Amino acid sequence: MKGYGYFGMMFFCLSVFMGSTGAQLQMGFYSSSCPNAEKIVQDYVNRHIHNAPSLAAAIIRMHFHDCFVRGCDASVLLNTTSSSNQTEKLAAPNLTLRGFDFIERVKSLLEAACPAVVSCADIVALVARDAVVATGGPFWRVPTGRRDGTISRSSEALSNIPPPTSNFTNLQTLFANQGLDLKDLVLLSGAHTIGISHCSSFTTRLYNFTGVGDQDPALDSEYAANLKARKCRSLNDNTTIVEMDPGSFRTFDLSYYSLLLKRRGLFQSDSALTTNSATLSFVKQLLKGSLQNFFAEFANSMEKMGRINVKTGTTGEIRKHCAVVNS
Repeated sequence: MKGYGYFGMMFFCLSVFMGSTGAQLQMGFYSSSCPNAEKIVQDYVNRHIHNAPSLAAAIIRMHFHDCFVRGCDASVLLNTTSSSNQTEKLAAPNLTLRGFDFIERVKSLLEAACPAVVSCADIVALVARDAVVATGGPFWRVPTGRRDGTISRSSEALSNIPPPTSNFTNLQTLFANQGLDLKDLVLLSGAHTIGISHCSSFTTRLYNFTGVGDQDPALDSEYAANLKARKCRSLNDNTTIVEMDPGSFRTFDLSYYSLLLKRRGLFQSDSALTTNSATLSFVKQLLKGSLQNFFAEFANSMEKMGRINVKTGTTGEIRKHCAVVNS
């Protein structure tokens, strides 16, 4: 496909870069120190995720937001403890994150089995994968050995996490800052095939796109009319939720990409994928391939994302509770 050589070269170069940053991660890192760690995580997810299947999307989003700020170090889980420093949790992109209690319950089980051994960063990575698999999505490798960060700043979340209003240039820049290429951008955006969004993340597209009460011309007019009539009935609707992949939001499939080509991507950041020839070509390539191929490609990008700027060895700490640094 057009741009495939670019993707291939970028993937090779960035794989070398990412390999150096995550070189100390390994499969089965806890095989000696906490042999049942991954089974404890998986068993808990399998027992409880079906009570709230939408948490699969919520926790994969949490994992994404965590890795884009200071690397995959569970800094997104930290509570604010002083007025002088607001943590990532309080940044606008993270105000709608869910699943913190779920992660903390898994942490308590692991602390009971192996005190001060398994990091919260590894728990987030493992739960994200296991929750997606348990709800019918793809499996990906999760090498472990991450350690937890001790610094969390809301300002850094605001500047590093791609907002739903992003255009292509902004997306490309923010992903490249994390060592991720355009192929990763398309594949990781595919996680929008599951889950929900609040109207506030996209109502500007419906009611006030350029500040004069207009609608985003890139959005299919019929889809926009339906959203206005049945879901988001005002610009300031902060409570109503909408399926990101209408009719298929509980199924990890290719329909998200089909909707992009129909101009029915919910966010500006979704529509942006069709404004660049290389990403548009890759979207079309995915749609021509099999679901199994998409799963395999998605798995590669998820493993790559999970290696962003990880802390290993003696860097960071193993938190006793995920919401606070050790005293």
